[in-house]
Amino acid sequence: MGEISKRVRNNDGRMNLPLLTISARYGWMTQQSRFSASIAGREKKNYTLLKKHQLSYNHGNSKVAIYGTVYELTDYDEALVPKVYHSFSLTSENSSKFIESYFHTKKLDAQLRKFIASTARMDGLLNISFDDFMKVKLFAPEQCEQSKISRIINLIEKLITLQQRKLEQLKLLEKALQQKLFPNNFQEKPLLRILNGDNSWWNSYIGEVFTERVDKGNSKKLLSVSITNGVYPFDESKRKNNSSNDKHNYKKVFQNDIAYNSMRLWQGALGVSNYEGIVSPAYTVLKPLANQNSIFYEFMFKNIDMLHIFQRNSQGLTSDTWNLKFNQLQHIKIKTTNLNSQNKIAKLLIKIEKLKNNESNYYHNLMTLKKYLLQKLFI
Repeated sequence: MGEISKRVRNNDGRMNLPLLTISARYGWMTQQSRFSASIAGREKKNYTLLKKHQLSYNHGNSKVAIYGTVYELTDYDEALVPKVYHSFSLTSENSSKFIESYFHTKKLDAQLRKFIASTARMDGLLNISFDDFMKVKLFAPEQCEQSKISRIINLIEKLITLQQRKLEQLKLLEKALQQKLFPNNFQEKPLLRILNGDNSWWNSYIGEVFTERVDKGNSKKLLSVSITNGVYPFDESKRKNNSSNDKHNYKKVFQNDIAYNSMRLWQGALGVSNYEGIVSPAYTVLKPLANQNSIFYEFMFKNIDMLHIFQRNSQGLTSDTWNLKFNQLQHIKIKTTNLNSQNKIAKLLIKIEKLKNNESNYYHNLMTLKKYLLQKLFI
């Protein structure tokens, strides 16, 4: 590093430049966006003036970057960055993006670890000096190849950024639809109406659309319920099975039943079952009555307004002991609609959810591709 780098330090007295900080996960961020305020204080006058394409090494300890991380300044022509960072520029024969990416491969972590004089200090900074940082050895190809590698990494990162934005927009759309397709307690009808439907809604109680399934039985198919996965086979989880061999007291679950964790319903731990099996006695199983779409109610019950209602109706002294059994749940008032409208709302929300999941998978595939490229394009 010392053969291709020159230290950048101090500033020219201009204090109106953007104040930036490095996040190991997200790179350069303004202090305002990361901390909701400027934290420079009186130290601002000692900040380092960093120019576009120059780099900084944040030798802070974090779960994402145990031995610190390096980022190139790209979104600003000039900025002020903390003086505790090891800031540097490269010779014209070397690509800043290439060096940044090299550190992100983690291939240099072993060298950084050797240079650390002690464990992390109280301020979270690793005791690695600038001079030691400059002793890090790396393999740098000719400028042409560095540029080509940098373009590849830049391309995949742009795709990741665009995909992340698309996924965030889909999540916002899903949330907005769930808010507007179901009326709250102060609305007679939802803000969005279903085409070619009578859009009639009326007051009901959960106990008028579901009954509690209390059938007991023993089945090889043990099911579990979580906030993110809904109802799923227990053997697909990474948890250890601590249940006893005797499961005669376990509750039966059939397809289209809704099972929920009685202590976590207020957090959204519920789902429609696609399986026949059994669940722990700690869970509650809801059997839909005639002309009711369980998936429609799953979306309704996961609506933020309903989760607040479930929270208010849960019994217990603390959040760790809150519990909502069917005998309380059945008396909760809801607004519902006819089966035709239920089916259309459920169908729409299922489509959005599938689209979101597909885009999420694509995002994770891009992240995997980037990780693969970082490992294979560098020595």
